Amino acid sequence: FNLFLFNFLHLIGPTQKMNLFQSITSALDNTLASDPTAVIFGEDVAFGGVFRCTVGLRDKYGKDRVFNTPLCEQGIVGFGIGVAAAGATAIAEIQFADYIFPAFDQIVNEAAKYRYRSGNMYDCGKLTIRAPWGCVGHGSLYHSQSPEAFFAHCPGLKIVIPRGPVQAKGLLLSCIADENPCIFFEPKILYRAAVEQVPVEAYTIPLTQAEVLQEGSDVTLVAWGTQIHVLREVANMAQEKLGVSCEVIDLQSILPWDIETVCKSVVKTGRLVISHEAPVTGGFAAEISSTVQEECFLNLEAPITRVCGYDTPFPHIFEPFYIPDKWKCFDAIKKMINY
Repeated sequence: FNLFLFNFLHLIGPTQKMNLFQSITSALDNTLASDPTAVIFGEDVAFGGVFRCTVGLRDKYGKDRVFNTPLCEQGIVGFGIGVAAAGATAIAEIQFADYIFPAFDQIVNEAAKYRYRSGNMYDCGKLTIRAPWGCVGHGSLYHSQSPEAFFAHCPGLKIVIPRGPVQAKGLLLSCIADENPCIFFEPKILYRAAVEQVPVEAYTIPLTQAEVLQEGSDVTLVAWGTQIHVLREVANMAQEKLGVSCEVIDLQSILPWDIETVCKSVVKTGRLVISHEAPVTGGFAAEISSTVQEECFLNLEAPITRVCGYDTPFPHIFEPFYIPDKWKCFDAIKKMINY
């Protein structure tokens, strides 16, 4: 699939070296250029935002299309719902995912239910909410959270988390084009971490499809966003140190999630490890674990294992002990193989 994606992207047209935040800027640039109704708004987006994802867009498209808002997340999302309901393309930025909670009511009770409540007479499907997400090495309790599981409990939304520049652009453009309100979480620690050849022109990646990054026969490893890079390293460690073949799956879309791809892999390997930075209790790994147990019970060779954050607020100096690093994931694989 990776070779297919590589060839597909080069067929689109010229590519350019981009890191993750630049690929997001490129996606937003493509959208503003092709859709005259598209607007981008949020705290500090006019000058580029704290992570520079919107840099240069106000100068290029004008202050009526890229503009700052008051520091009020409920107001940002409420305004976005109105813009989208009026037929325009609304791209709202929440400066950090940790501060999306003041907008929780607007997202869960209004945006997600607007189409259903009106019997499809009205909708706000042209709303996309972007937010930097996950740990960054020094963010502590208010700048490191991974709140995807809160929204995965709400029908009517789509939740997407990319792992790199190519995925970020294609998935963001898919969110913007989708007819449902989408939340697009951007792993902030990856904004400048990797550079890839990314097509300059617009392209999309399906929102309902997980990607098998590495095929294997002994253990299935599932994650999304930053944790995918941890599991790829763990898969190499398992092969070198244990002779264990791991299949690595990037979920990409949290809601809806690709049950078929994950279950097909577990039927083959008989073992499943799921890892995310969010606390273990009620995290999305629990939903995956429950579904796979229901669908693949007779194929399992060991209990499904979740390697996640602890049930505490995200710490500061103790972050290295909190996050599900490669050693915790590697230890989980060893225990599963010896079960």
